[in-house]
Amino acid sequence: MDKEAQGILYMVATPIGNLEDITLRALRVLREVDWIAAEDTRRSKILLSAHGIKTPLISLHEHNEKERSGEILSKLRNGKSVAYVSDAGTPCVSDPGQHLVRAVRDHGIRVVPVPGACALPAALSVCGFHAEPFLFCGFLPSRSNRRRRFLESVRREECSIVFYESPARIRETLEDALDILGDRQVVAARELTKVFEEIREGKISDLLSRWPASGFKGEFTVMIQGAAREAEILSEEEIKERLLKIRSEQGISLRDAIAQLASQTRMPRKKIYDAAIRIC
Repeated sequence: MDKEAQGILYMVATPIGNLEDITLRALRVLREVDWIAAEDTRRSKILLSAHGIKTPLISLHEHNEKERSGEILSKLRNGKSVAYVSDAGTPCVSDPGQHLVRAVRDHGIRVVPVPGACALPAALSVCGFHAEPFLFCGFLPSRSNRRRRFLESVRREECSIVFYESPARIRETLEDALDILGDRQVVAARELTKVFEEIREGKISDLLSRWPASGFKGEFTVMIQGAAREAEILSEEEIKERLLKIRSEQGISLRDAIAQLASQTRMPRKKIYDAAIRIC
């Protein structure tokens, strides 16, 4: 089939709360496409109605995605353009859409991202601590034993750990994190961009002590600082070898090599300097 005759699938980000958080481009695309596939047509109608958009809707969610992807693929092959929107935020980021994208791309049809709102970068922008690099985990396992195993697997990660959590499980998840990761700095953002937006920070134990046992509404985006990198313990001979390698590869002074090795290993600079004086 002539690619010029095929339609285009647009993956369109929509507001995570405040209906004003949508791009001009997204509004134009939603008006111009032939169909809008939506995770929840009832929720999408609220957004479309607020912006006077009357494009017809078709439902596509996690329970019918494989079946409905075939229907959308047929429309695209017949020259119709389709926009996909999830309930809120960016499709495929802890939302459906992956199967649809894969099916469409496998048939050589163009898929175009229309970026916009997403809880992940929104939360990172207000966390207030150095969060790069970060490990995004989506929603953690709902069962405690699987969740604890997962937290154990990332316990030594030095990057910040970011995940989504439901209000029903937030306390239990933070209790597991405190037990397994230790009492780290955490920022928990709830109801981002909505009327009752709340952003709390502190040690994990602080948040648990200040929060009620239950009664939360709205999903959370949680950011936990990564593990502190443990210092390497090098013998004097290993210090000598590492310093010689750094200087030969980079052609820098002994002083600069000592500073670099201290940064790499987190050993005290004075300890490396004292060893260097004896062996270099």
